[in-house]
Amino acid sequence: MLDLKRRPRMGLLLISPERFAGIGEGTARGSYRERKEAEAAQMAKDASVIADVTFAGITWDRQDVQRSIDAFTAAKVDYVLAIYLSWAEDFAWIRFLRDMPECPVLFCHRMRDEIHLKDTHDDDEFTEYLCCGGLVGSLEASGSVKRINRKMLAVFAGTWKQVLERAQQFGAAARARALLRQSTFGLLACMNEVMWSTYVDTYALFRDIGPEMRFLSVAELEETVNAVPEKEAEAIMKRIAEKYEVLPNVDGGKFLASVRASMGMERLAEKYDLDLLVLNDIDTVLFQHIGLRPGFWPTSPDVKTMVVPEGDIGSGVAFAVLRLLGGGHVNYIEPFHVDLPNGSFDAGHAGPNDYTDPRGKCRISSDVRFAKTKWKYAGAPFAWYVFPEGRKTMLHCSQQTGKFQLVGTQVEALPTEHFLATYSHSHFRPVGEDCTALFTRLMARGVTQHYCITDGNLLPAVQDLAMMLGCDYEEV
Repeated sequence: MLDLKRRPRMGLLLISPERFAGIGEGTARGSYRERKEAEAAQMAKDASVIADVTFAGITWDRQDVQRSIDAFTAAKVDYVLAIYLSWAEDFAWIRFLRDMPECPVLFCHRMRDEIHLKDTHDDDEFTEYLCCGGLVGSLEASGSVKRINRKMLAVFAGTWKQVLERAQQFGAAARARALLRQSTFGLLACMNEVMWSTYVDTYALFRDIGPEMRFLSVAELEETVNAVPEKEAEAIMKRIAEKYEVLPNVDGGKFLASVRASMGMERLAEKYDLDLLVLNDIDTVLFQHIGLRPGFWPTSPDVKTMVVPEGDIGSGVAFAVLRLLGGGHVNYIEPFHVDLPNGSFDAGHAGPNDYTDPRGKCRISSDVRFAKTKWKYAGAPFAWYVFPEGRKTMLHCSQQTGKFQLVGTQVEALPTEHFLATYSHSHFRPVGEDCTALFTRLMARGVTQHYCITDGNLLPAVQDLAMMLGCDYEEV
């Protein structure tokens, strides 16, 4: 499984001209080479705060270019931060653009916070003047950015502090891209036959986004659930019941069955080393063989596999993107209705939903939606959860054309009490627009009903990632 805690891996490419190296020898601040080597060492140290840095030394000539490329490739860097330390010949940069294997590149001009130049007739001052000439090099190099037209390259200009902030955001996206290309998704057992707009091309998923898709059967899930020792399931059920309020409508036998089914689902996912499981939890075959839809994922903090419901692979991508970029709890929603008087909308989802963030509110409730069905464990309970309050990134993913699309917005989760039986939920208010504008734009875009939410504003990093993956992106 993916190491979700690993840091971004940065390759640091710093370019300087060899013809300037000896200028300023014997001056108070040393030669150009001495000044730039000290500057580069400090830059590498600063960058190590936000990433694991691979730095093969300043690039002075074409041999240095190849040395840096080899070092970056060996380290499997997620991205390269490239900066001209002053003006420099562009042959080194052009070779890097042409020869570096496919990899996101952030090309930046570093602006000095302040410059104090006096009379440049003085050798010390003249050397410092040359050291300050990064804008000349960056502008010259920008011509090659356009002419070579390398994929996954972004540009930025700012102070060193601003460059590091931009590199941190870009690096988070590059790390997510790298992890997605190493990931494995599972589909249990099919896409949802009543939600065709959620269908995606799983070959394109591998080619463009990265995950390998595996297809699991309900029969194997049934075997795995039956193999879960009842005492282990009882221990988990007891721990959940002690932690959360259990409503009077909960049947103890069905509670145990739901916990056991959830554990079986998690163990099946672990068997296949799945980073994310797309569960069609309203599939008739699932109910025939399992008798319920698992309602207590995750059953333990040790569970690593992410889970999304309703057989929607695209929403699985959105879930994984938010988890990889933000690292925190991610929840699954569909907007239900607009509350015009309050300028908000209510949204949530039945089925598997992470209920373990202590800032939220959780009760154990009977699944009233299926309480009157013929299935063996009709009404089996689940974790009925109210999402934590605060600013959220709300993200959608689907494949409405040949490309995947990522569509994001910002919403505020408002104070909410439990009120939508069967659904984990909350009240939401759009940020910066009203509900009419938000849902008009979403419908015009052509989306589906499924979205994922997590804390904070991750949309700038989502936009970077969309560029790296070749996805369409829109912020609404």
